[in-house]
Amino acid sequence: MNTLALLQSAWPYLLKGTGYTLLFAVGAMVGGLLVGALLAVLRLSGIKALQWPAALYVSAMRGTPLLVQIFIIYYGLPAIGIQFEPITAGILALSLNTGAYVSETMRGAINGVDRGQWEAAFSQGMGRWQTLHYIVWPQALRLAVPSLSNSLISLIKDTSLVSVIAVTELMLATKEVISTTFQPFPLYVAAAAIYWCLSLIFEQVQRLLERRLGRTLARQP
Repeated sequence: MNTLALLQSAWPYLLKGTGYTLLFAVGAMVGGLLVGALLAVLRLSGIKALQWPAALYVSAMRGTPLLVQIFIIYYGLPAIGIQFEPITAGILALSLNTGAYVSETMRGAINGVDRGQWEAAFSQGMGRWQTLHYIVWPQALRLAVPSLSNSLISLIKDTSLVSVIAVTELMLATKEVISTTFQPFPLYVAAAAIYWCLSLIFEQVQRLLERRLGRTLARQP
């Protein structure tokens, strides 16, 4: 079988795997944003009883391999009576891991907003949370977009790790086709090209979002 015929026959399997890859990436980014926002708020709360657990969580998730975290959630938790389906376990593991990195991005972006913005809002009678929501957060979001986009691009590649729990995302779909065709080189190259294309698409989304946020902030008084 020549390379073109091989790729044509493999395309339906690769396309299905790509769909699962996008499901994991988008689902985990949404989950990671929620987890990250919560952690960032806890770490900026000024309450040590909330700051220390959040900081410990971030340290643990950033200091251990994602693959180990996937194993703990899918294979380890059933030992204490908690069990997830493979897709749920994969999205959960990716979300919890991504949330740790997102929280640091958000915290850094919020801290990057000029302190005078806080003081000006306080002088107008706004409270801490009002200031964060209406004044600081819109500016911090623009600062955070490039790093958040990089996290999403990294997440697309990290989805390949969920193949170890028998989820037929792009990597496992590629391996399954290789097991029947015995032609690894063109198929792995095709998988790499698909990951690359997905990354390029999200890079374009990042640029559009940055421009839109820039125009929005420019219109603000």
